[in-house]
Formats: sequence, C-alpha cells, structure tokens
Amino acid sequence: MKTAIVWFKTDLRLYDNEALVKAIAQGEKVLPVYCFDDADFVTTRYGFKKTGNFRAQFLLESLQDLDANLRKIGSGLLILRGKPEVEIPKIVAEYKALKVFAKREVAYEEKETEAVVQTALFKLRCELETFSSSTLYHAEDLPFAIKDIPDVFTNFRKKTELDATVRAVFDSPLAMTSPDIPEMILPTLQDLGLEFSEIDARAAIQFKGGETAAMQRLNYYFYETKKLSVYKETRNGMVGEGYSSKFSAWLAMGCISPRTIYKEIRAYENENGANDSTYWLIFELLWRDFFRFMFKKYQTKFFLYAGIKGEKENSESLNNKLFSQWENGATPSDFINANMIELKQTGFMSNRGRQNVASYFCNELNMDWRLGAAYFESQLIDYDVCSNWGNWAYLAGVGNDPRKHRYFNIQKQANDYDKDRSFRDLWLQ
Repeated sequence: MKTAIVWFKTDLRLYDNEALVKAIAQGEKVLPVYCFDDADFVTTRYGFKKTGNFRAQFLLESLQDLDANLRKIGSGLLILRGKPEVEIPKIVAEYKALKVFAKREVAYEEKETEAVVQTALFKLRCELETFSSSTLYHAEDLPFAIKDIPDVFTNFRKKTELDATVRAVFDSPLAMTSPDIPEMILPTLQDLGLEFSEIDARAAIQFKGGETAAMQRLNYYFYETKKLSVYKETRNGMVGEGYSSKFSAWLAMGCISPRTIYKEIRAYENENGANDSTYWLIFELLWRDFFRFMFKKYQTKFFLYAGIKGEKENSESLNNKLFSQWENGATPSDFINANMIELKQTGFMSNRGRQNVASYFCNELNMDWRLGAAYFESQLIDYDVCSNWGNWAYLAGVGNDPRKHRYFNIQKQANDYDKDRSFRDLWLQ
C-alpha cells in the first residue's frame, strides 16, 4: 500500500490544512505524526528555556485535541521524540512511505530543520512536499517577489490589498484511511524538562489548546457576543477577555488558520454589517503576514543585534540586576511591573503592554533587545517566531519601523490606557 506521512508542526488542525488534504488525495493510507524536537526544549544562549511551561502545556492540549479529532475520522496521531531528521526517516522506512507532507517554514532554525529532514528523506527516495499554510495571503499571490517586498508595512498592505486575493480554505476531511495507530502517549511536562504552571486566576483569558477551543473562541467572539463589531475601539484594552480577539495562541500553534478567521469575518460582515472594526482584524492578520514575509526576505538578520538595518554596532549589553527587575516586575515603573507580572503569571500580555515593556527595555534600560525577545520566546503562550522577533526588532529601531527611533512615554501610556488604574491594581495587589 502506498503510504503518505503528514508531519504536523505548528499546523495542529484539520480545517484548512493543505498538507493533510493533499496527503489524503495522494496516499492510499495516511499516517499523521508529530515529533517533539529536542532542539525546542533546550536552554538558549540567552539562558532561557526555548519553550516555557505555559506554551508546552498549550502544545500538549493541542495535540490531545488533534488526536481526538483524527480518531473521529478513522485515524490518529503518532508521537515521535528526538531529532526530526532521525525520527521521521525511521518512520518512513518502517512504513515504506513515498512522500512526507508538511507545512513550509520561513524562519532560520525551522528552515534548517526542514532542510536536514529533506536530505535524510532523499536518501530513502522519499520526497518532502511542503505547503504555505500559515499566512492569510499565499506568497505566490503577492504582487511582488519576496526580495522586492516593501520594508514598510503600509506600502506592503496597500499594494497587497489592491492586487492580491485570499485563497479559499480547505474543508476538513470527513474520513481517512490510516495504518493502525496505537493510543497516543504524550510526554509529560517533566519528560520535557518543564513543570506545570497554573495560569493565574486574574488572567485576561484561560487559554486551552486545540482546534476545538479555537473554533469555540471564534464563535464566542464573533457570534455569541458580536465583540468583533467593536474590536477597533477596544483592542488597546488591558483587562479581561473581551478587549481583543485573543486568537494569537491558536494562530501561533496553527490550531486555526488566518484564512479561516478571514472567511468568518466576511460571513460575519454579511450578517451583521462591515465596519472599521471588522476590517481591523484583517489588518492585524496582515501585520502577521508581513512579518512572516520579512523573515523569508531577510532570514537570519532578525536575530542580529543590528537587525535588518545593519547600522548598530554589536552590543552584548546585559545588566543582570536591571534585567531581573524587569523580568520580575520590580522596576521603578508600576505600569511596566504590572505587565511583566501578568506575563510571568499567565504567559500572556496585551499588545499595548508588549510595546511598552519592549520600549522600556530598549530605551530606558539600554540592553540588548534580543535578551527581551528571548525571554518572551520562553514565556509567551502565543509565541510566534516571526511576530515576536519582528516586533522586538521594530521597537528596538533595527526592524521595519520607518521612524528612526520609536520611544514610548511610559507614564503617558499608563495614563492613556490605564486611566482608572484597574490594570495596575489587578496585578500589583
């Protein structure tokens, strides 16, 4: 029998998953696998766990949900652990698979892994076919080549909105033929060198991993509450689950696709009317696209101190005392402290908070911005390599910001966005 393997990564869903759909179309049997890559659970050179407790817990929940949804259509999820370039070829050899289907990567480390897996599979005469499934707009549909994408978001957005269209989603498969897949056994957090961290009860939202939870959140935010209609007015909020969509964690893990959200926005507009708020969620999805395409364009430059600008001399500036105060919410600024405590206790922070704590780190503390980005990588439930490092570079003045130096007046920001101190009172009690 001709077996196709689907290598799930950060695309943990059935709906709008091109790799899965194509595998089913081409393979007589389809074997879905997920590999816990040892490299994702190391301590980075900045001294932080690459994947922290909160995100690992969300990942485990997402895999449980994916396995449950696969079992409903006659399949399941096979869990591997180790180096993908070793473990995936082993499974290919065992099942005599002719092709592996997977999501296409854009960031440096992820592309390196993809390349070594491809080389190992080539030796087995097995093809790796990848699909671009993480963006709203497909790279091939953009009105410019990757190397010519404008470095300024507004220029990218205007031309893309004018000249490109969003592709249709892929329906969830209704049935799959798979080899016998044993009951899924996930590693524990302890197996991964981590420990369980309960999300603080004060959290803006109690995230739960998986496509099922993602679709429930979408339905709640769009249809049960119609909060989408006021998104633009509330998006700079800081307290509670309703001020923004909170889709970020599910998007980052691929439990939902940007195109799914786009499709539902259009359906919502047909039913409830379009306004600035319904457009603004598409606008935010475009920002997400922009950073992914920037990573395709600039590759490793987003991880260098000088970023894509190349003008700053290298700095390894680290003041352990100041870093500790920032990390633990013990700075002279109560607004910064409240945001950093929220991050430490929940794995989440509002967009407004992220901009302020990053600006404070870069401008007030004058430290290497990559330390802040690496801490966020470890701590955030919704960590996405392109959005995280792209935004940090932007705020450090070495990324895509057309202004030379973006500086936030922290006290003014606190007065504007936490007028009644409700956010600070919540986290500093």
